[in-house]
Amino acid sequence: MEFDIRKLAKFLPAIERPTYKPSLNKKIMWTGICLVLYFMMASHFFGELYGINPELTKRFQTLEMLLGSSFGTLMTLGIGPIVTGSILLQLLIGAKIINWDLNEKEDKEKYQVAQKLFSILFIIIESLVFALSGAIIPKSYTAFNLFLIVLQLCLGGLIVLLMDEIITKYGIGSGISLFIAAGVINQVFISVFSPCVLNQAGCVLPSADKEPVGRFWAFILAATNGYAYQAITALVPILTTILIVIIVAYAQSITVDVPLTFSNVKGFGRRWSLNLFYTSNMPVILAAALIANIELFGGLIAKPLPNDPTTSCGLLGCFTQTQSGNQPISGLVYYLASPKTNIIVDVIGGTITTQYITRIIIYTIFLVSMCVLFSVFWVSTSGMDSESIAKQIDSIGMQIPGYRKSPQIMKSVLDRYIPPLAVLGGLSIGLLAALADIVGAFGSGTGILLTVTILYGFKQQFKQENLEGAHPLIKKFVGED
Repeated sequence: MEFDIRKLAKFLPAIERPTYKPSLNKKIMWTGICLVLYFMMASHFFGELYGINPELTKRFQTLEMLLGSSFGTLMTLGIGPIVTGSILLQLLIGAKIINWDLNEKEDKEKYQVAQKLFSILFIIIESLVFALSGAIIPKSYTAFNLFLIVLQLCLGGLIVLLMDEIITKYGIGSGISLFIAAGVINQVFISVFSPCVLNQAGCVLPSADKEPVGRFWAFILAATNGYAYQAITALVPILTTILIVIIVAYAQSITVDVPLTFSNVKGFGRRWSLNLFYTSNMPVILAAALIANIELFGGLIAKPLPNDPTTSCGLLGCFTQTQSGNQPISGLVYYLASPKTNIIVDVIGGTITTQYITRIIIYTIFLVSMCVLFSVFWVSTSGMDSESIAKQIDSIGMQIPGYRKSPQIMKSVLDRYIPPLAVLGGLSIGLLAALADIVGAFGSGTGILLTVTILYGFKQQFKQENLEGAHPLIKKFVGED
């Protein structure tokens, strides 16, 4: 007899769905509460893990923005376990290893339980790996101290899982998207406007020989002192970030409109808009999380070289210790991880090499390929395929003009648009993410791209809400006032 995974649902932590439709103000309130809690958990002041050495948690800070995490705090795991579990489940269903039809209510319920089960499993696994492998350095390697660290990491992961459910059911959007956007915006603001110079003693004000973290102030300082090259290198990433934001915002507005009419009411109709980014930012989230996990795993299994303790090597490549964390310098991880440089600045400085160009090409091909693959999988597993959309259109009494009212016929028409859009959308968002990484957009290229698409998605969701009684700023945000 086949085991029904839904029986496990009663043993898993869960947030009950509301028995009423929450108002927009209540949705904003719950989203805001979760956002404040996220920042508190990610703060070393409120959420620092007990029993660790906080000075040694900066080695993986390049992963923090992609995972919405903050190493050394309760938000160390971030959305990593949720996204990793989703990736694995997507692959199992896409490869038909798990034969579930997510158009069926029963299989969809199984998928939801399995997704939560996988997330909890990865929370436990990643907590153990982080504590035992050296990603989080404890003050002492006693069994009790390691147990406390694992317990805190698991607790933080479970809180993130529940906050994601709260936002999904009572708030606006999803916790995964919100936490990514919050982390990236925080990092971008620091990268552009922080007047401090970070060193071992903390944050101190800049001086003639100490460049500020914020590129805006670095540009002002260099320009006033007549340092042309330094001023250009400070200004270029600001301009490239603005350019990427404009391109992504424009691409978000590209749609394919399918005309619809009411089958029982003549003369009335609407258009069903299919965006170029049909699967939104999910493909690049999943692809970026996959790359982040590969980079993290490569760093964890790498061992320091006897003659050079700042360099560590392992099966996936070699890493070197820098102020910004573990940086890959060779091997598979070097070519799959984001270059984290600015090709425009490198061209101006004449530092372009054949290895550098090869890395950019391989990284771009891998990222774009993963985005296309996850976009196709996401369409088939999230109810966005032609058959599901055709049933949805038919259920509201509409049809495509010029065709007989039939879900099968509507499916055949939608097949002309949705599968190509899934591929083209994944391809487009992958190329934009790669471009943003290569030209050095702040917040990591992928991070700033995700933030723009997430904010655009929030705007579209706000438009679908009843704005009566909403704050004037909300109405201005969606263009209603």
